[in-house]
Amino acid sequence: MVMYGPGPFLYVVFIIVSWIIMLYTLNFYYLAYHSKNRKGPRQKQQPLATFPAVTIQLPLYNEKYVARRLISAVCAIDYPKEKMQIQVLDDSDDDTVDLIRSIVDEYRFKGFDIVHVRRTDRRGYKAGALKEGMKSATGEFIAIFDADFIPPANFLKHLLGHFDNPKMGFVQCKWGHVNEDYSTMTWAQAVSLDIHFLVEQRAKSQNQIILNFNGTAGIWRKSCIEDAGGWHIGTLVEDMDLSYRAQMRGWKCKFLDDFVVDAELPVQMNAAKRQQFRWAKGSIQVAQKLLFDVMVNRKVTPESKMQAMVHMTRHVVNPLFLAQFLIFPMLLAMDFTLYQGDWAPLAVGAVYIALGPGGYLAVINKVWQKEWKGKAKQFFFLNFFAAGMTVNNSVAVFDAMFGRKNEFLRTPKFGIVHRGQDWRGKEYVLPFTRTTLLEIFFAVYGVISIFIAIFSGNGAYAPLMAVPTIGFIYVAYLTIAHSQFGKRKGRRKSATVVVQHKKTAGQKILLPGTLAFLLIGAGLAYYGYFAYIYPLNEALGLLSRAETAQTPQQLAEYAGLAQKLIPEKGNPVWLFPTPRTDFAILHMQLDTMLARSAELSSAEPHTEAYSMAMADMHASSLLVQQNLEEAIPFIYISPTNLAIAGAWIAVILSIFAAMKVASAKHKREEAATVHT
Repeated sequence: MVMYGPGPFLYVVFIIVSWIIMLYTLNFYYLAYHSKNRKGPRQKQQPLATFPAVTIQLPLYNEKYVARRLISAVCAIDYPKEKMQIQVLDDSDDDTVDLIRSIVDEYRFKGFDIVHVRRTDRRGYKAGALKEGMKSATGEFIAIFDADFIPPANFLKHLLGHFDNPKMGFVQCKWGHVNEDYSTMTWAQAVSLDIHFLVEQRAKSQNQIILNFNGTAGIWRKSCIEDAGGWHIGTLVEDMDLSYRAQMRGWKCKFLDDFVVDAELPVQMNAAKRQQFRWAKGSIQVAQKLLFDVMVNRKVTPESKMQAMVHMTRHVVNPLFLAQFLIFPMLLAMDFTLYQGDWAPLAVGAVYIALGPGGYLAVINKVWQKEWKGKAKQFFFLNFFAAGMTVNNSVAVFDAMFGRKNEFLRTPKFGIVHRGQDWRGKEYVLPFTRTTLLEIFFAVYGVISIFIAIFSGNGAYAPLMAVPTIGFIYVAYLTIAHSQFGKRKGRRKSATVVVQHKKTAGQKILLPGTLAFLLIGAGLAYYGYFAYIYPLNEALGLLSRAETAQTPQQLAEYAGLAQKLIPEKGNPVWLFPTPRTDFAILHMQLDTMLARSAELSSAEPHTEAYSMAMADMHASSLLVQQNLEEAIPFIYISPTNLAIAGAWIAVILSIFAAMKVASAKHKREEAATVHT
């Protein structure tokens, strides 16, 4: 194995990153081992002897499509009206305000203690709204529901029965999914959340490990919130922040895996990315804020400390995964010896399957048992969704690490429950995300990497790069497709249909055209690699053989073949060129080697002079290798390649700008249609 140049450095980074990712993966299997399914009938919930006062907080912001569904479900909860205070914490700035006001008036007339709480500003966003609601909360317990949730009628009676221990701080329910079968994207999100709840949350709850409140579908003891310092507004995940502070104060918590509260999954890729971004960035923010305090807190067990560190920092796996994805093809292109032995690719593949899809399928089989095949089908799409989402989540991690302040951007809900319901013509549809350009870059890079693996003789590694590559394409494509504005209802249907027809025609041309452009870019990149980089990698392999040749004839043969693959002139180091990387000088060195080999062929072998001459030529071969390895990286970043890359990015940006202009024009046409 060559131990100089960029190869060894990249290899060390690659190995370190791989080990870190593997440790996070092994921790998941550790929790999976400790997440035991209960055997036999579940303990029947005892009826409440008394009905404590409960405040139900509903933080809302521009939720016109789901506000009535939520408030109606809360008011349908089977619990004495006089013991139930409902706070609709409304920060909306659109016509949701009037809608909520009318709904609140309707239920107040029916005898409910329901209030419409408005603030002068959105300071602190959701955490700020909850904090404001605490000022007037009259309940001993605080139940919280986000806008997309639909609590069942027995929610309060069931959960309050778990607060018999006065130190029980909060109880969290499992999330259900009313629109799980809407699309492959909702499949992926559903199984991801289910694994989180039925593996991670279940294991932590059953083993008294610090547990995270998931922000909704649960109940807090009011005194626990106050004792822990209340809601803080410094992070994007106020629920996680409060959870850790409460448990560091000695409060207990519980997760109920047998009680489900249904919710609506995001159906637009842009909305799912926004939700994932908030979770990823918020987790790192909490780690920066509380991780040290958790580590030094004597009330926290060693196991809880370890799990807290993993939980708070687990999203660093996203940039590490991208680093691994970038480095691996570079090592293959350098013909770097990753593993010794012909069996290595098969062994690496086996480990990847065992720790990745294979291990997860085993966990799915354990958790869902007879129903595991359906979840396994969903997990197939989760592989692509999760891989494609690493770009979005990596940006979130870096945002948190560098202290960038972000607005709390809610996840839009459209009231989508059944397959076939359309959301594209509704308000709150999100525009393009800037990370889409990066996702496209990684998609193209992945396609090139697959070709590199195949043509460098490492085809066994191609599937390892194919899965994330498909994931980047999947997420980028859905981002573009879901960013289109669909048909909106207007007063004149005929005119509206004309506008929609124009839009649809544009979409039919634009999306395939964009994909075709990406494929052309990948093809050009592959051609550039095959024409300019691959021959030099072959030359390196031949020079490596020349370095170990036992006769002058063999050395001359390998050196001659290598010389044919190296350009006759030019210097790829265009910024600060040196003689070491001048191709003409490399040819002169090879000519000298070939001439000396011809002379040495007629000399008597096994003499001291013969051996010294062979050793000298071996050293010359190694020197040419070193110079050639120094030159190769600069071919990637040649002025021509940089210009082509710049032009390619400019075209991509132009496409996005054109789509944005088209969307704005479409909205203006619709507005004009409505007014006519």
